[in-house]
Formats: sequence, structure tokens, C-alpha cells
Amino acid sequence: MSEMRNFQKRDLKYIWHPCSQMKDYETFLPIVIKRGEGVFLEDMDGKKYLDAVSSWWVNLFGHSNQRINDALYTQANKLEHVIFSNFSHEPAIALAEKIIGVSPKGLSKVFFGDNGSSAVEIALKLSFQYHQQIGKTKKTKFAALTDAYHGETIGALSVGGVDLYNKIYKPLLLDVTRVQGPDCFRCAYGRNRDDCSVECFQHMEKTIEEQHEGITAMIIEPMVQAAAGMKIYPAEYLKKLRKLCDKYDINLIADEIAVGFGRTGEMFACNHAGISPDIMCVSKGLTAGYLPLSLTMMSDKIYDAFYDDYPTMKAFLHSHSYSGNPLGCAVAVETLKIFEEENIIEKNKVKSKLLKIKVQEMIEDLPYVGEFRQIGMIGAIELVKDQTTKEEFDWRRRVGYEIYKIAVQKGVLLRALGNIIYFMPPYVINDDEIQLMIKVARDSILAYFS
Repeated sequence: MSEMRNFQKRDLKYIWHPCSQMKDYETFLPIVIKRGEGVFLEDMDGKKYLDAVSSWWVNLFGHSNQRINDALYTQANKLEHVIFSNFSHEPAIALAEKIIGVSPKGLSKVFFGDNGSSAVEIALKLSFQYHQQIGKTKKTKFAALTDAYHGETIGALSVGGVDLYNKIYKPLLLDVTRVQGPDCFRCAYGRNRDDCSVECFQHMEKTIEEQHEGITAMIIEPMVQAAAGMKIYPAEYLKKLRKLCDKYDINLIADEIAVGFGRTGEMFACNHAGISPDIMCVSKGLTAGYLPLSLTMMSDKIYDAFYDDYPTMKAFLHSHSYSGNPLGCAVAVETLKIFEEENIIEKNKVKSKLLKIKVQEMIEDLPYVGEFRQIGMIGAIELVKDQTTKEEFDWRRRVGYEIYKIAVQKGVLLRALGNIIYFMPPYVINDDEIQLMIKVARDSILAYFS
């Protein structure tokens, strides 16, 4: 028995993998990775795979990045963890200073969590308690878009709108005001991306005007609804939303977990619209894929409503055992240093242009391509049954999943979202690696439809 096969048997005996139907593993065995370097992963048999999805959108600067390795090693030899209530440490303080320095103006305080879902839970609780403490006790509900994704704990799942994740749990979930979101590929107003006038925002205006007295916060993924299929929408939508929330004293929560840290071509996606949220959630790229860590940032308006003598119980009584973990904080500090010292945002603009050119060349004669959409270092090809009507493939056909399996066999980790094949590679990817990624994607699509 090969080393790989031995590990696969042991894995399947005990492990329940996330976001999977485990029966699929009977015919498509888990690939056991032993090391990573740059954009490549290497399995137990020595086969390499280009990580075109940054290992679930977290890896920014490549696997086994030496700068981050050194920062982690240095911190591990000083302090691995300490209780974060009434205690602090240098990496947390340095991280808070740095993140506020690069975040949208107006965000001034940082609350530490340990993953994206927990950051969203913190944001929801902050907004709810904020309105209770300033006397607006009717503001108890949240508003969110259709096709939203904000995580998979109960609160985060409640504000999500992708049935694949939350339909079965609806009896457990919060009652959330759902607003029809933008869909620029299948625009209900006959517009295309170049002549969009954001007429779809009328759904938001109508809902908020009718229900604003009971709404504490609107949560949104700025610029891109990622899990919905990389649905990219105009910055003008965010500008209008910021004004609407200001008008009705509704907190705007920006979920930048997937789209922050340069993914959209700006440090944070809110920057495209020049707006500042009242609360912002970040995770994923925060530690460049190394360690679980999240931050929930808020304005002074939010923070000040909790600042009082302790017996009033205005304190925010939320905690995680690993809050402010020094190892994660040290890695996050180094991540932000890399952005600054290696001019990452500007370098990504060059790579983003190459990605667009190569994908457009790739899809010229491909069948079933409905649209290629891109913003920064996120690109997505939506495959459709009919290019004229934009009719979707039956989900039971699992088009994206089958193409993903072919691509993996060809050495590229190219996960799909339904019928959408997407590219979200680490920022260290070079020109040759971009071309390899695109070629394998094309070959895999052709192989499936041949």
C-alpha cells in the first residue's frame, strides 16, 4: 500500500470533512498534502497542485512564506498565549494600531475573535446591544441581501441567504428582513455592467423605508457576494446604502472577511465606494492563511455606547478563550508589513490585468460560457446551459464539481461554486503560473463538455 493510500484510509476512518458529501470520497479520495511552497501544494506521492483558490481564500503570500514563518517562530519563543481580559501583549497592540491605520476612516476600535463567523456574531450582538443601550429598543432585527453569505454559526447563518447552507436550519434561525440583492449578470432591468444605473437599489429603499423602525443593522459583503458565485456589483450600490443607513440610524456592517486585504484591488472593498461602515468584520487573509484569527472593528459611536461604570452592565460580555492570541497577532502584523513593504496592492493590479487578458483569450471559443466577471484578484466564469437565455444547468448535474475533479487530476486546485469556476490565487503567483492555471481550467472545461 502506498503512503498516500495508507493516509487516505486512516483519514476516512475518522474524519468528517467540511462542505462535503462524504459518500463522494468513495470515488474521489481525499488528497493528503505533506508540504506547500509558494502557490503549490505537494501530496504524499510527490504530485504538485497549483492552489488557484488560496486554500479557501485565506492564503495571500504563498504557502510556507519565509517572512511569516520567521515571525511565527520568533513569537512562539516569547509568548504563545495569555488571557486577554485585563491582560494584553505587544503583538495585539501592534496589530490594532496597524489595522486601524489601513482601514476605512472612522473605524477606531478593535475586538478580537477567532474566525469569520465569530466576527459576524460579534458584529450582530454589538449592533443589537448598541441600540438597546441608547434607548431605541424597537431596533431588534437585521436586514441582509438575498444570496448573502456571512458564516455558519446560528447568527451568521441567519443573515445569510444561500439555501444550500441555511435552508435546513431555518427553524433555528433569527427572523431577518431579506432584501432582493443586485444581480448584474441577470439584471431585471435589462442593463449590462457598463450602463448600470443601480435601479435594483429600489428594493433596498422600499424595504428600509417601510421597516426602518425595527432594523438595527444592515449587513453586506461589499462589492462581491462571494459564496453566491462571485456576484460582483457596482460601488454606487454601497454609496446609496451608506446614505440610507445614515438617514434611518441603521448600523452598516461590512463583512470584508472574504473580500478584504487586497482581493478586490483595494485594501478593503469598501474603499471602492469611499465609504466607512459602522462595524467591519475581517478574517481569512488577516493571517495570510496561517492561523485562525478575526477582528471586528467599530466606530467611536458604537464603542462609546458601551463605556460606563461596570454595575450598569453596559459592558460587552463576549469572549473567546483564544481572543487576541499572540501567535495569530504576530502573523497578522507581519502580513500587514508585507502589504506595506512589498507594495502588494500595486503589484496585484498588474497581475489582475494579466489574469483578465488570459481568461478572455481562454473563453473565446469555449462552449457554455455565460459571463466572465472580475474585480481585482477575483475572477469567475459562469457556465450556463444556454448562452442566449442564460438558463442554468440543473444543479444535480454538478457541472462545477465535475470540472473541479478533472482540474485536480491535471494539477490545479480549482474549486467551483455551483456552475461557477473561479480564480482566487495567492498574490505571489507569477505570469507563468497564471497561464498554467488558465490553461488547465480551459482544458478541464473542454474535457467535461467533450
